[in-house]
Amino acid sequence: MRRIWLAIRVFLLTLFSAEVARQVEGALAGEPPSAPPAERPKPKPKQPPAPKPPARSEALTLLATLQREARFVDFVQEPLEGYADAQIGAAARDVHRDCAAVLKRLFDFRPVVGDAEGAAIEVPAGFDAGKYRLVGNVTGEPPYRGKLTHHGWEAAKCELPAWTGSPASSRIVAPAEVELE
Repeated sequence: MRRIWLAIRVFLLTLFSAEVARQVEGALAGEPPSAPPAERPKPKPKQPPAPKPPARSEALTLLATLQREARFVDFVQEPLEGYADAQIGAAARDVHRDCAAVLKRLFDFRPVVGDAEGAAIEVPAGFDAGKYRLVGNVTGEPPYRGKLTHHGWEAAKCELPAWTGSPASSRIVAPAEVELE
């Protein structure tokens, strides 16, 4: 009975597999059986993807840096009604100095146009509208001639600090400070 099931199984395998049909044909012709096909290497288990760092707006990272190093948000959020102009000026001087240092370190701002404000300049034909903003009586075709009212600013670099906080703190600009007793 066992041989009947083997014959049925070989018949079906021969019918549906070209490789088995070749092997059976070779066996019927008296050829020695070929070596069994090499076992396929087992696929490696997939590594779970590395967790993505929590998302945070670069604008919030910049504000957090300005707050941490220059107390910028504290200064802007402080109601000024109860302070004398001299007190405000003294606080503004420190915030201004520290904010300028942060911006210099992160962006190294430079003038877009090297001429002094008030100087006569020519805006060339085909100018980049992101580099020049024309104001006043704009008529005709370039090149345009006018007076430089602001030299503009260009970032020579952009090196914001990397943020490594948790998703829950992704919108925190300044953590609450608690002094322990």
